[in-house]
Amino acid sequence: MPKPKFVPPTDSVKPGPGGPLTQRVIKKYPNRRLYDTRTSTYITLAEIKQLVMDSEPFSVLDAKTSEDISRSILLQIILEEEAGGSPMFTAPVLENIIRFYGNTMQGFMGGYLEKNMQSLMDLQRTVIPAALSTPLAPLGNNVFLQMQEHMQKQTEQFLSTFAPKR
Repeated sequence: MPKPKFVPPTDSVKPGPGGPLTQRVIKKYPNRRLYDTRTSTYITLAEIKQLVMDSEPFSVLDAKTSEDISRSILLQIILEEEAGGSPMFTAPVLENIIRFYGNTMQGFMGGYLEKNMQSLMDLQRTVIPAALSTPLAPLGNNVFLQMQEHMQKQTEQFLSTFAPKR
């Protein structure tokens, strides 16, 4: 008896500001492989990272349950990035984040991080390119590094202020 041919599901469509916005659907199979339904190919975490870098909308669904597991895949990518090269999160910052779980401030913390990340992305998209395109480009890089250090110190101070005491 011939094996039935696999037909991948089609991408879902979500409305966007300028019309329909196609969201790429990635299926994760029990063998841990990731299947891109748009290209009908298996892809890697590095390729999903590239989707993020390209700001391409996507979701990762468990192939058996259809549960959205996008967050766990994104956390895997962050874990791999943190393990290699220069980590973004220091141990004290991670400890403070962990302390917020189960705390009454947990919901506030997510919104706080999201808003600050968006502000940083907006700054990167608008202010930094303008500063770097001036004749004082080396100064622009230095200003950015100082700003980055300042934001890191502010965040650490903020987290330590609200973190539950042991």
